[in-house]
Amino acid sequence: MSTDAALPSRPLLFLTDRDVAALADLPSAIAAIRAAYTSPVDDARNPGRIFADSGREWMRVMPSVPANGRLFGAKSINGSFADRLRVSYLISLFDKENAELVALIDGNRVTGLRTAATTAVGTSTIVPDKPLAVGVIGSGFEAQSHTAALALVADFASVRVYSPTPANREAFATRFSAELGVPVTAVASAEAAVRGADLILCAARSRDESPTISSEWVADHATVVSIGSTTPGQRELPTELIARAELVVADGVNEVVNGSGDMIAARGAGIDVDGITASLNEVLLGERGINRDHGVRIYKSTGSGLQDIVVAESLVDLARERGIGTELPIGIVTAQK
Repeated sequence: MSTDAALPSRPLLFLTDRDVAALADLPSAIAAIRAAYTSPVDDARNPGRIFADSGREWMRVMPSVPANGRLFGAKSINGSFADRLRVSYLISLFDKENAELVALIDGNRVTGLRTAATTAVGTSTIVPDKPLAVGVIGSGFEAQSHTAALALVADFASVRVYSPTPANREAFATRFSAELGVPVTAVASAEAAVRGADLILCAARSRDESPTISSEWVADHATVVSIGSTTPGQRELPTELIARAELVVADGVNEVVNGSGDMIAARGAGIDVDGITASLNEVLLGERGINRDHGVRIYKSTGSGLQDIVVAESLVDLARERGIGTELPIGIVTAQK
């Protein structure tokens, strides 16, 4: 405790879920992610997830002090099984110059926004510069947000989409045919979506935690995006496909190779996952060469606090610019130590 303490120099900004929905902007989020990963990214600034778990309640905290930008902070994910599973997300942002609390943000929608933006940046480093036949596995929120984001960084010639529910994949095809201006076709199997595709987006949780595609369906020089295997128990890509990969680009190497079920299974099968995996940071800084036209290239993501914080800062900037959000008449003191 200190008696030498001061209240914030400007009002604390609170952004609700509705505010975030109004502000969500993929180009701004992509720019924020690209800037973050072309600056130094290290474990001291971006430690891994911190867990607290009682069995009934749990909390996961993802802190980050980005090398770029004006703000730092953390996202907390807070769950309770008291009434089934209920989860809330909160992002807190602090000023780097004086440690003042600048903003509190409902993080419900931020996770999807930052994941799609990071995938777009990562995929842009490994996808060929030509019109692409795209195969999409999944038709839900993640598949939709990632398709929209990828279309901003890649040239789509056509899209085939598969998900288990015919009405959902048909709705996806109808939406993106209109939005993308290219043929988008709903197909009756994952194999039909994947075979012959230049770019494959895996964005559907498998029902039994087994891979959602087969290696034999994937062309020799395809780009594969995998966002659905973020814990040791989850599987999305088969071991045989990872064995074929020339390169795996990861948003966070340690968590991808040690925390993704796909990569854990590949290591167990004797595949040198460390040797084929490069960080997104390395790739964007030009420290790892890539041939975008040769071999199977994979982008894998498990997410990070860095992504949450830099995208949240971009939302705060847009909110200030547009007059969106609530300025609270109270704040917390910053103490001089």
